[in-house]
Amino acid sequence: MGSTRYITSMGELMRKDNSLCFRKDGKNAYIPVENTKELYILNEVSINSKLLDFLSQNSIIVHFFNYYKGYSGTYYPKDRYCSGKLLIQQVKKFETNRMDIAKAFVLGIGINLTELLYHYYKHGKKEVKNTVDWLRKDFKKDIKECKNIKELMAYEGEAWERFYSEFKRFLPEDFVMNKRVKRPPDNPINALISFGNSLLYAKTVSVIYQTHLDQRISFLHEPAERRFSLSLDISEVFKPVVVYKTIFDLVNNKRLQVEKHFDKKVNYCLLNEEGRKLFVEAFESRMETVFLHPKLKRKITYRTAIKLDCYKLIKFIMEDKEFIPFSIKKGM
Repeated sequence: MGSTRYITSMGELMRKDNSLCFRKDGKNAYIPVENTKELYILNEVSINSKLLDFLSQNSIIVHFFNYYKGYSGTYYPKDRYCSGKLLIQQVKKFETNRMDIAKAFVLGIGINLTELLYHYYKHGKKEVKNTVDWLRKDFKKDIKECKNIKELMAYEGEAWERFYSEFKRFLPEDFVMNKRVKRPPDNPINALISFGNSLLYAKTVSVIYQTHLDQRISFLHEPAERRFSLSLDISEVFKPVVVYKTIFDLVNNKRLQVEKHFDKKVNYCLLNEEGRKLFVEAFESRMETVFLHPKLKRKITYRTAIKLDCYKLIKFIMEDKEFIPFSIKKGM
């Protein structure tokens, strides 16, 4: 999985000489640090301060997930890319141009949802046309005329709800949801969405860490003390192409099955260990999918596309260059 390593079992993670060592059931598995940039801890794992110091020396980020496979938090070394000048400008843009950037994010979400649904329209699911038409016309018009963040978030929420309502057109019956439930997810499709969104959020945290942007100052979502809200902004646009495309491919190709890959309890539903491994493998494969960037004239991955969106945002903050988030249709 390239520079990303996942730990899905219970055990102990420690430093062993100049390598990472994961100990499980009395057996050691070694993880080379040379090409490791981030770790995802998806189970109960013991660590110590010696390990954290070693991770810092090697600039390795660690993302932690809770029992419900939701994102808990991130350990990362002190900021390598600190820019006081950008920080000041980022705050100024929040004060003067927040709506411009927030609208750009929501329009980007709408465009990517449209393209994803239009794929199914082209393949015979004509019933999705009403939502596609609404996203292309009324939704765009409403966003452009929107006057405040609260109203903007309401329109964004409506776009996602309409998108969810179309799942019954192209997903098997046991993966259709009645409504979006997050904490904890209550059925297989909600479990997949929550897990996928958490992985993408963590991935975006890692990408922003490699830039000069400040994680705490967001534009669409309210800046919050307990989370990196800029990662929420930037990851939203990529959910249709990364998270939902991964889910739809796994489900419609029957690689994920309700009976085999989920643990269903009274009030929640989670992927089991085999299901998580399948999802993680598909998610990472999706992140590393390459496509031609029309302006750069070279092939890039979705991981790189997220980073390019960060740079586009920096260009807007520092140079007032129009910010247009990633579009599936344009490939940039």
